Amino acid sequence: MKRRLWSKGIARIAPIPLWAGSGSSLILLLIAFGLLMLSAFQPAALGGVRAGTADLFAPVLAAVSKPVQQASDFVRDVTGLAELQAENAHLQQENIRLREWYQAALLLEAENKSLRDLLNVKIEPQHSYITGRIIADSGNAYVKSLLVAAGKKDGVRKGQAVISGDGLIGRVVEDGNKSSRVLLITDINSRVPILVENSSQHAILAGTNAAMPVLQHMQQDSDIQEGARIVTSGHGGLFPQGLPVGRVIVEGDVKYVKLYADVNKMVHVRIVNKSADPNLRSGS
Repeated sequence: MKRRLWSKGIARIAPIPLWAGSGSSLILLLIAFGLLMLSAFQPAALGGVRAGTADLFAPVLAAVSKPVQQASDFVRDVTGLAELQAENAHLQQENIRLREWYQAALLLEAENKSLRDLLNVKIEPQHSYITGRIIADSGNAYVKSLLVAAGKKDGVRKGQAVISGDGLIGRVVEDGNKSSRVLLITDINSRVPILVENSSQHAILAGTNAAMPVLQHMQQDSDIQEGARIVTSGHGGLFPQGLPVGRVIVEGDVKYVKLYADVNKMVHVRIVNKSADPNLRSGS
Protein backbone atom coordinates (compact mmCIF):
# COMPACT_ATOMS: atom_id res chain seq x y z
CA MET A 1 0.00 0.00 0.00
CA LYS A 2 2.77 2.41 0.89
CA ARG A 3 4.62 1.58 -2.29
CA ARG A 4 1.57 2.40 -4.35
CA LEU A 5 1.10 5.80 -2.64
CA TRP A 6 4.80 6.68 -3.09
CA SER A 7 4.71 5.85 -6.77
CA LYS A 8 1.60 8.00 -7.32
CA GLY A 9 3.33 10.94 -5.60
CA ILE A 10 6.34 10.57 -7.85
CA ALA A 11 4.06 10.31 -10.86
CA ARG A 12 2.46 13.63 -9.99
CA ILE A 13 5.92 15.32 -9.97
CA ALA A 14 7.55 13.58 -12.96
CA PRO A 15 6.07 14.25 -16.42
CA ILE A 16 6.81 10.64 -17.46
CA PRO A 17 4.95 7.85 -15.65
CA LEU A 18 7.73 5.91 -13.96
CA TRP A 19 5.92 2.66 -13.49
CA ALA A 20 3.83 2.60 -16.68
CA GLY A 21 4.12 -0.41 -18.90
CA SER A 22 6.91 -2.85 -18.13
CA GLY A 23 9.30 -0.40 -16.48
CA SER A 24 10.26 1.40 -19.74
CA SER A 25 10.14 4.78 -18.08
CA LEU A 26 12.59 3.67 -15.42
CA ILE A 27 14.91 2.32 -18.10
CA LEU A 28 14.80 5.60 -20.02
CA LEU A 29 15.50 7.53 -16.83
CA LEU A 30 18.48 5.33 -16.08
CA ILE A 31 19.80 5.75 -19.64
CA ALA A 32 19.46 9.54 -19.40
CA PHE A 33 21.21 9.55 -16.04
CA GLY A 34 23.99 7.42 -17.46
CA LEU A 35 24.43 9.71 -20.46
CA LEU A 36 24.51 12.73 -18.16
CA MET A 37 27.26 11.17 -16.06
CA LEU A 38 29.19 10.14 -19.14
CA SER A 39 29.05 13.63 -20.62
CA ALA A 40 30.17 15.08 -17.30
CA PHE A 41 33.28 12.89 -16.99
CA GLN A 42 34.03 12.35 -20.72
CA PRO A 43 32.52 15.20 -22.79
CA ALA A 44 34.22 14.12 -26.02
CA ALA A 45 32.53 10.72 -25.93
CA LEU A 46 29.10 12.15 -26.82
CA GLY A 47 30.32 14.68 -29.42
CA GLY A 48 29.26 12.49 -32.33
CA VAL A 49 25.86 11.85 -30.76
CA ARG A 50 25.23 15.56 -30.31
CA ALA A 51 26.30 16.27 -33.88
CA GLY A 52 24.04 13.54 -35.24
CA THR A 53 21.13 14.80 -33.14
CA ALA A 54 21.75 18.36 -34.39
CA ASP A 55 21.77 17.13 -37.99
CA LEU A 56 18.58 15.20 -37.38
CA PHE A 57 16.68 18.14 -35.95
CA ALA A 58 18.28 20.86 -38.14
CA PRO A 59 15.48 20.83 -40.79
CA VAL A 60 12.86 21.02 -38.07
CA LEU A 61 14.64 23.95 -36.40
CA ALA A 62 15.05 25.68 -39.77
CA ALA A 63 11.34 25.28 -40.54
CA VAL A 64 10.40 26.59 -37.10
CA SER A 65 12.77 29.59 -37.33
CA LYS A 66 11.80 30.53 -40.90
CA PRO A 67 8.71 32.61 -39.96
CA VAL A 68 10.76 34.40 -37.32
CA GLN A 69 13.50 35.12 -39.87
CA GLN A 70 10.96 36.41 -42.38
CA ALA A 71 9.46 38.69 -39.75
CA SER A 72 12.96 39.95 -38.90
CA ASP A 73 13.70 40.59 -42.61
CA PHE A 74 10.40 42.44 -42.98
CA VAL A 75 11.18 44.69 -40.02
CA ARG A 76 14.66 45.37 -41.41
CA ASP A 77 13.24 46.18 -44.83
CA VAL A 78 10.68 48.56 -43.35
CA THR A 79 13.40 50.25 -41.29
CA GLY A 80 15.62 50.51 -44.37
CA LEU A 81 12.75 51.97 -46.40
CA ALA A 82 12.18 54.63 -43.76
CA GLU A 83 15.88 55.49 -43.83
CA LEU A 84 15.82 55.68 -47.63
CA GLN A 85 12.80 57.97 -47.51
CA ALA A 86 14.53 60.24 -45.01
CA GLU A 87 17.69 60.27 -47.11
CA ASN A 88 15.66 60.99 -50.24
CA ALA A 89 13.96 63.97 -48.54
CA HIS A 90 17.37 65.24 -47.43
CA LEU A 91 18.75 64.91 -50.96
CA GLN A 92 15.74 66.75 -52.37
CA GLN A 93 16.38 69.64 -50.00
CA GLU A 94 20.05 69.65 -50.99
CA ASN A 95 19.04 69.63 -54.64
CA ILE A 96 16.79 72.66 -54.11
CA ARG A 97 19.61 74.54 -52.39
CA LEU A 98 22.05 73.61 -55.14
CA ARG A 99 19.62 74.87 -57.80
CA GLU A 100 19.31 78.14 -55.91
CA TRP A 101 23.09 78.49 -55.76
CA TYR A 102 23.32 77.60 -59.46
CA GLN A 103 20.83 80.32 -60.39
CA ALA A 104 22.71 82.80 -58.19
CA ALA A 105 25.97 81.81 -59.90
CA LEU A 106 24.44 82.33 -63.34
CA LEU A 107 23.15 85.74 -62.28
CA LEU A 108 26.55 86.75 -60.93
CA GLU A 109 28.24 85.48 -64.08
CA ALA A 110 25.93 87.56 -66.28
CA GLU A 111 26.44 90.62 -64.08
CA ASN A 112 30.20 90.12 -64.13
CA LYS A 113 30.18 89.89 -67.93
CA SER A 114 28.07 93.03 -68.16
CA LEU A 115 30.51 94.92 -65.96
CA ARG A 116 33.52 93.63 -67.92
CA ASP A 117 31.91 94.73 -71.16
CA LEU A 118 31.75 98.29 -69.85
CA LEU A 119 35.54 98.40 -69.98
CA ASN A 120 35.54 98.09 -73.77
CA VAL A 121 34.97 101.83 -74.24
CA LYS A 122 37.88 103.95 -73.05
CA ILE A 123 37.16 107.46 -71.80
CA GLU A 124 39.64 110.29 -71.53
CA PRO A 125 41.85 110.30 -68.43
CA GLN A 126 40.40 113.56 -67.10
CA HIS A 127 36.95 111.95 -66.90
CA SER A 128 35.77 109.41 -64.36
CA TYR A 129 32.58 107.41 -64.56
CA ILE A 130 29.72 106.16 -62.42
CA THR A 131 28.38 102.65 -62.98
CA GLY A 132 24.64 102.10 -62.62
CA ARG A 133 22.17 99.30 -63.25
CA ILE A 134 19.25 99.80 -65.61
CA ILE A 135 16.07 99.39 -63.56
CA ALA A 136 13.36 100.47 -66.03
CA ASP A 137 12.71 101.12 -69.71
CA SER A 138 10.02 103.49 -70.95
CA GLY A 139 9.32 101.19 -73.88
CA ASN A 140 6.82 103.45 -75.67
CA ALA A 141 6.82 104.83 -79.21
CA TYR A 142 7.24 108.48 -78.23
CA VAL A 143 9.96 108.58 -75.59
CA LYS A 144 13.12 106.49 -75.71
CA SER A 145 14.65 106.57 -72.25
CA LEU A 146 16.00 104.43 -69.44
CA LEU A 147 15.90 104.68 -65.67
CA VAL A 148 19.25 104.01 -63.99
CA ALA A 149 19.85 103.22 -60.30
CA ALA A 150 22.33 106.06 -59.74
CA GLY A 151 21.57 109.63 -58.77
CA LYS A 152 22.89 112.82 -57.21
CA LYS A 153 24.20 111.02 -54.15
CA ASP A 154 26.43 109.00 -56.51
CA GLY A 155 27.65 112.08 -58.38
CA VAL A 156 25.24 111.98 -61.32
CA ARG A 157 24.34 115.35 -62.84
CA LYS A 158 22.00 116.41 -65.60
CA GLY A 159 23.63 116.53 -69.03
CA GLN A 160 26.25 113.83 -68.43
CA ALA A 161 26.90 111.38 -71.27
CA VAL A 162 25.95 107.72 -70.79
CA ILE A 163 27.74 104.83 -72.48
CA SER A 164 27.54 101.05 -72.56
CA GLY A 165 30.33 98.57 -73.20
CA ASP A 166 29.90 99.14 -76.95
CA GLY A 167 29.39 102.87 -77.29
CA LEU A 168 27.30 105.96 -76.62
CA ILE A 169 23.65 105.43 -75.67
CA GLY A 170 22.44 108.84 -74.49
CA ARG A 171 22.62 111.55 -71.83
CA VAL A 172 21.14 112.23 -68.40
CA VAL A 173 18.03 114.44 -68.61
CA GLU A 174 16.72 113.98 -65.04
CA ASP A 175 18.82 113.51 -61.90
CA GLY A 176 17.13 112.34 -58.73
CA ASN A 177 18.84 111.51 -55.46
CA LYS A 178 18.93 107.76 -56.07
CA SER A 179 18.04 107.39 -59.75
CA SER A 180 18.37 109.23 -63.02
CA ARG A 181 16.65 109.17 -66.41
CA VAL A 182 18.68 108.76 -69.58
CA LEU A 183 17.44 110.07 -72.92
CA LEU A 184 18.62 107.64 -75.62
CA ILE A 185 20.26 108.91 -78.80
CA THR A 186 17.48 107.18 -80.76
CA ASP A 187 14.88 109.53 -79.21
CA ILE A 188 13.45 112.13 -81.60
CA ASN A 189 14.57 114.90 -79.22
CA SER A 190 18.20 113.74 -79.15
CA ARG A 191 20.95 115.64 -81.00
CA VAL A 192 24.59 114.60 -80.80
CA PRO A 193 27.53 116.38 -82.53
CA ILE A 194 29.54 113.67 -84.31
CA LEU A 195 32.66 113.28 -86.36
CA VAL A 196 33.48 110.84 -89.12
CA GLU A 197 36.56 109.13 -87.74
CA ASN A 198 39.88 109.83 -89.45
CA SER A 199 38.36 112.78 -91.32
CA SER A 200 37.30 116.38 -90.73
CA GLN A 201 33.65 115.77 -91.59
CA HIS A 202 31.22 116.92 -88.92
CA ALA A 203 27.50 116.36 -88.65
CA ILE A 204 24.64 116.06 -86.17
CA LEU A 205 23.22 112.67 -85.18
CA ALA A 206 19.45 113.07 -84.87
CA GLY A 207 17.17 110.51 -83.30
CA THR A 208 14.04 109.32 -85.12
CA ASN A 209 12.44 107.09 -82.45
CA ALA A 210 13.54 104.20 -84.67
CA ALA A 211 16.46 101.82 -84.25
CA MET A 212 18.82 103.93 -86.41
CA PRO A 213 19.23 107.71 -86.06
CA VAL A 214 20.15 109.81 -89.11
CA LEU A 215 22.95 112.23 -89.96
CA GLN A 216 21.90 115.86 -90.43
CA HIS A 217 23.57 119.22 -91.09
CA MET A 218 26.44 117.67 -92.98
CA GLN A 219 28.91 119.82 -94.87
CA GLN A 220 27.93 120.50 -98.47
CA ASP A 221 31.05 118.87 -99.86
CA SER A 222 31.00 115.97 -97.39
CA ASP A 223 31.36 112.50 -98.81
CA ILE A 224 30.48 110.08 -96.05
CA GLN A 225 30.84 106.52 -97.26
CA GLU A 226 28.96 103.39 -96.28
CA GLY A 227 30.51 101.76 -93.22
CA ALA A 228 32.29 104.88 -92.00
CA ARG A 229 32.87 104.87 -88.25
CA ILE A 230 31.11 107.61 -86.29
CA VAL A 231 32.38 109.02 -82.97
CA THR A 232 31.41 112.00 -80.84
CA SER A 233 33.13 115.25 -81.82
CA GLY A 234 33.02 116.89 -78.40
CA HIS A 235 31.58 120.13 -79.80
CA GLY A 236 29.43 122.01 -77.30
CA GLY A 237 31.09 120.23 -74.37
CA LEU A 238 28.08 118.00 -73.65
CA PHE A 239 29.57 114.74 -74.88
CA PRO A 240 33.26 113.86 -74.44
CA GLN A 241 35.26 113.59 -77.63
CA GLY A 242 35.91 110.25 -79.28
CA LEU A 243 33.11 108.10 -77.84
CA PRO A 244 32.17 105.38 -80.38
CA VAL A 245 28.66 105.70 -81.78
CA GLY A 246 28.19 103.42 -84.81
CA ARG A 247 28.70 102.93 -88.53
CA VAL A 248 27.05 104.64 -91.49
CA ILE A 249 24.32 102.91 -93.49
CA VAL A 250 23.45 104.66 -96.77
CA GLU A 251 19.92 104.29 -98.15
CA GLY A 252 19.41 106.60 -101.12
CA ASP A 253 20.06 110.17 -100.01
CA VAL A 254 19.62 109.35 -96.32
CA LYS A 255 22.55 108.35 -94.18
CA TYR A 256 21.60 106.30 -91.14
CA VAL A 257 23.86 105.20 -88.32
CA LYS A 258 23.72 101.63 -87.08
CA LEU A 259 24.58 102.00 -83.40
CA TYR A 260 27.18 99.89 -81.67
CA ALA A 261 25.15 99.76 -78.46
CA ASP A 262 22.10 97.51 -78.24
CA VAL A 263 19.77 98.83 -75.55
CA ASN A 264 17.91 95.50 -75.40
CA LYS A 265 21.04 93.67 -74.24
CA MET A 266 22.31 96.10 -71.60
CA VAL A 267 22.27 95.52 -67.85
CA HIS A 268 24.72 98.18 -66.63
CA VAL A 269 25.73 101.56 -68.03
CA ARG A 270 28.47 104.08 -67.29
CA ILE A 271 27.68 107.73 -66.70
CA VAL A 272 30.66 109.89 -67.68
CA ASN A 273 31.55 112.26 -64.87
CA LYS A 274 33.37 114.90 -66.90
CA SER A 275 35.41 117.75 -65.48
CA ALA A 276 33.84 121.15 -64.79
CA ASP A 277 35.45 122.64 -67.89
CA PRO A 278 35.31 120.18 -70.83
CA ASN A 279 37.95 122.14 -72.71
CA LEU A 280 40.56 121.52 -69.99
CA ARG A 281 43.06 118.74 -70.56
CA SER A 282 45.24 117.18 -67.92
CA GLY A 283 48.80 118.48 -68.08
CA SER A 284 47.85 121.64 -70.01
